[in-house]
Amino acid sequence: MITAAPRHLRASYDVVIVGGGPAGLEAAVAARDNGAAHVLVVDRDQEAGGILLQCIHSGFGLHRFGEELTGPEYAQRVVASTLEHDIDVIADAYVLDIDERRRVKLMTTQAGVSLVEARAVVLAMGARERTRAAIRIPGTRPAGIFTAGLAQRLVNLYGLLPGRRAVILGSGDIGLIMARRLTLEGIEVAGVFEIMPYANGLNRNIVQCLHDFDIPLHLSTTVVEIRGQNRVEGVTVAPLDETLQPRLDRAWDIPCDTLLVSIGLIPENELSQQMRLRFDSATRGPVVSSAMECSRDGIFACGNVVHIHDLVDFVSAEAMVAGRSAGQYVAGTLPRPDNVQLQPGANVAYCVPHTISTEREHTVYLRARKPLDACTLQLTEPDGTPVYARKLRYVFPAEMVNLKLRPAILQNFHGSILRVNIVERATEGE
Repeated sequence: MITAAPRHLRASYDVVIVGGGPAGLEAAVAARDNGAAHVLVVDRDQEAGGILLQCIHSGFGLHRFGEELTGPEYAQRVVASTLEHDIDVIADAYVLDIDERRRVKLMTTQAGVSLVEARAVVLAMGARERTRAAIRIPGTRPAGIFTAGLAQRLVNLYGLLPGRRAVILGSGDIGLIMARRLTLEGIEVAGVFEIMPYANGLNRNIVQCLHDFDIPLHLSTTVVEIRGQNRVEGVTVAPLDETLQPRLDRAWDIPCDTLLVSIGLIPENELSQQMRLRFDSATRGPVVSSAMECSRDGIFACGNVVHIHDLVDFVSAEAMVAGRSAGQYVAGTLPRPDNVQLQPGANVAYCVPHTISTEREHTVYLRARKPLDACTLQLTEPDGTPVYARKLRYVFPAEMVNLKLRPAILQNFHGSILRVNIVERATEGE
């Protein structure tokens, strides 16, 4: 892995990329291949590779590399490609600010604070986990409460066990994977508790991490109290009614010394907010064009900083678009601006990118608001005029839907707004 700074940090770069995870490294390679002679990647961790370094389980790379890899194996391939392209990578460094002239203020352990000029910038900072404070669980504040990702880091990178008997709140993928990981390490997992009436992780993780290890999953149930002084001694859980309010009359206590919280990720966008980019309230990430360009000229974004992905393979695909566009921007070959705005419609939480062009091929990523079986993905004009339809076996909020749009699909569309809907087949045309 890359752990050291480049021998000589240049005063200016064609493209500066913030974040050295899979999104940042893939974007760097794509920028280098598309007109950017000098590319710098800045990462705050001690070595590049991102969160994949602690994801020692398999299941990565089937789309990107055509084979199943562990997280570190996936990261190593991306890092190797970065090194082959003569890209500067500086680890253990922070980006403090990016001004209106795209001057990047860095703080490094070796050189202190430096100012680097960039002709284009790609934001690839990833995401962070929601904590207990985000949902305000009542009770005391003892030791033994971890986010699922922190527990994963402790176990997989440092060989430390968080406890002996654990409860997991939330059915996100990291929580499901950690239910299996803790079990394999001899820790008893009393159960996984999910506030929604459906799980929020990939179906394969529900099967492989819970069903295969007889770990119970309690839907429409949440933790309503944490007990313990110096250390967690137990939690109280309760089922929820139709309005997501806990039924305290049906609550029960579970003795445990560890609580893992797996209640979702938030795009790491403090820097983006500081730059006053335009944001999408649904994704909590910046609004981007089909070139992954933000509302400020020459600023691009990709990966979990834009919206939370379910597979790293899709992060890579999106990062390649952002990096290619940044390189084209520097070279003066960026395609003409988009001419169609995408709007989420029925049962669609969001769609990315937010605009597309009728002249080029695009991949649009979207998420359903609620599960549906035997449904149809529709593109319609604002008045309901159909433009395109595709049958789907099912949709699930935890799994992104990918839609490839080619110019031929939109040849009969002459407006400026497309609405994206997911409807039950029985209600089509109503």
